[in-house]
Amino acid sequence: MNNAYFLNLKNNFLDNIGWSCFQIGVFCLPSSAFISYLFLFVALVNGSIKRKDLYWREYWNYPLVLVTFLMLIGCIRSHTGSLAWFGLFNWVPFFWFFWALQPYLLTPERRIKCASLLVLGSLPVLITGFGQLWLGWEGPWEVFDGLIIWFVSPGGEPLGRLSGLFDYANITAAWLSGVWPFSLASVLHPFIVGRNRVIPFVLLVAFIAAMILTNSRNAWGAIVLGLPLVIGSASWSWLIPLMLICFLPVIIAVLPVFDFGIQQFARSIVPDSVWMRLSDMQFVDTRSFEATRIGQWKVAVNLIFEKPWLGWGAAAFSIIYPLRTGLFHGHSHNLPLELAISYGILVSLLINIFVFSLLIISGLYGIFNRLHSTKNIIVDRAWWTSTLILICFYATDIPLFDSRINILGWILLIGLRCMIYNYKSQNISIKKI
Repeated sequence: MNNAYFLNLKNNFLDNIGWSCFQIGVFCLPSSAFISYLFLFVALVNGSIKRKDLYWREYWNYPLVLVTFLMLIGCIRSHTGSLAWFGLFNWVPFFWFFWALQPYLLTPERRIKCASLLVLGSLPVLITGFGQLWLGWEGPWEVFDGLIIWFVSPGGEPLGRLSGLFDYANITAAWLSGVWPFSLASVLHPFIVGRNRVIPFVLLVAFIAAMILTNSRNAWGAIVLGLPLVIGSASWSWLIPLMLICFLPVIIAVLPVFDFGIQQFARSIVPDSVWMRLSDMQFVDTRSFEATRIGQWKVAVNLIFEKPWLGWGAAAFSIIYPLRTGLFHGHSHNLPLELAISYGILVSLLINIFVFSLLIISGLYGIFNRLHSTKNIIVDRAWWTSTLILICFYATDIPLFDSRINILGWILLIGLRCMIYNYKSQNISIKKI
């Protein structure tokens, strides 16, 4: 046997180790961030070694390198001291993540496997969420001498809203919304448990119920947005009018442009918890302007104009906002604004252009211009939809401060990059990339 044989055997072994660790990391992500990080780190190292001579050939890395450079300059001149440097951990490691993990999502088959693991890995979130609301379950629960700790708040956090394994219902809503399109795709073209549709359908119902119970308006919107996008444009001629008819009472109950009598009739049909939540009527007498999203964004825009180029430093909003309004908010509830406050307008523009370029190019290349809904296309369409849903979340909230949501977002972006590669070249070899 020659050296080439042993070299090929070694490369196959390393690839299997990396792929196996990636799968375990994805599956464990919502349940145990610590265990997930360990396995994903092994996959990162393996992927980096395999591609160490290809970094500068990947043109998608260029804007991320420039962003890193600008962030470092901003940290040197920041007004938040060490917080600015700690804030880099929410970004710079994931630029490496984006490059090194691409081999594990390069083929449609691997993306399908990853989608399955995300859905199945969400089972503990669903089970503990229903348990805390309906059975009064309460944590913390420890496994393996505290290696895994589930902090389950009785009755949800905030009270009455499903939060499951996450610290807050909005974070849970972001996770479930980012994964639920894969659950829908598995009903349309089964891929989770063979060709069985019963289990995927039960999971789909559980996802939708849990998203509703988070009482998150973003999660409710994700259901409405995801349904037509995953099913595909061939269904839009009947599905969208049907959805409009179903949601017409909600629209009338919420928007103040309709006749009072008609609106009152609609509100008698729609549950109070729905229309009051969507219109914010339940907070009309208790929230000041500074406590609203618009109030926060107004202060955020003023901060950006004061220091537009390099920003104030990470976590600046949480420090300055209480000084100017007397109210505390940990962030500005809008990712582009938060980036501009922390690192400057140029960094915010570069990252947003990077993300939307991946989204638009992957969509134009093949997700929405293919008429035949094969299993691969359905999963890629669900992948694209999940990414869009998380982007919409970031317009009114910033769930990436939970690292599990951050990792989920970057996994979705990696998948979009790999789709572009697939659509450009149908003769894919994992070894070449």
